[in-house]
Amino acid sequence: MELSNLWFILIGVLFIGFFFLEGFDYGAMILMPFLGRSDKERRLIINTIGPVWDGNEVWLLTAGGAIFAAFPNWYATLFSGFYLALFLILLALISRSVAFEFRSKIATVKWRKTWDWVLFGGSLLPALLWGVAFANLVKGVPIDANMEFTGNFFSLLSIYTLTAGLFSLAFFTYHGALYLLLKTSDQLVSRTSDAAKKIGIVAIILWVILLGETVFVTDGVKLVVVITLIVTTGLVLLSYVMVAGKRYGWAFISNGTAIVFAVASLFAGMFPNVMKSTTDAVYSLTVQNASSSPYTLKVMTIVALTMVPIVLAYQIWTYWVFRKRVTQKDVEY
Repeated sequence: MELSNLWFILIGVLFIGFFFLEGFDYGAMILMPFLGRSDKERRLIINTIGPVWDGNEVWLLTAGGAIFAAFPNWYATLFSGFYLALFLILLALISRSVAFEFRSKIATVKWRKTWDWVLFGGSLLPALLWGVAFANLVKGVPIDANMEFTGNFFSLLSIYTLTAGLFSLAFFTYHGALYLLLKTSDQLVSRTSDAAKKIGIVAIILWVILLGETVFVTDGVKLVVVITLIVTTGLVLLSYVMVAGKRYGWAFISNGTAIVFAVASLFAGMFPNVMKSTTDAVYSLTVQNASSSPYTLKVMTIVALTMVPIVLAYQIWTYWVFRKRVTQKDVEY
């Protein structure tokens, strides 16, 4: 296998890890102001992701760094064309980080509620925009012969991309609800279960609509993509059935696996393109014309094989240490 193809797959794996982990991270904070009926309950919900949220974002940083080093032409076109959308995501992530640190600095209701809503907005915006961004990679964007994006921010908005954004928002929120079902207790579990059932229905409806729209905006769907999408649909439905049966662990595993297959289908559908041009197919960026030199890819591969297992082992250890439910007595004031 050519190293450029290998790195395309590895970047897909990094985004799978990011959406799986940061997905429930976003979802938990989107639900926090509504499920937490008191300051202590909201603090409890925050504590469920407190030890892991910053580690989850490392997957995004690594994916961005991998695109920069392995596919510099893709990075240049993507970040210049999607500049405003990616800037808004960055701003939201910075706001979330500040909110996590500042929320408990002053013990007043107004202060804490303000940062609670910053956490909400800083989670909702990326959850929405990631769907819009990746839908554009599937649909295609205007790129000229110089590998330059020739559209603007509003070129990225369409019924299809907005549907994808609403779906990713609902899907991540549902994923977050399933995570909270495993990490909270008492009345929060009951409230979260009711919320998960409602959000799950919305996510399933949006998923079906998105699949229908995808057929019309793409030139054709590969067999492997069809198979992965069918598996994804089955896993999401299974997850909902598990929630209804109060088998929350299996519901989370099923939905998490659905994320794996959904992102896999996305990258399989894009290949060999990394960005499809709607101006002319010959202007599309591919894993060949957008990649770095073979020597660069070789060095990157050696470094990745050395460091990634260490980082992965550390993150698995972190989740193992903080695997227990968070209860009211664990919340300090």
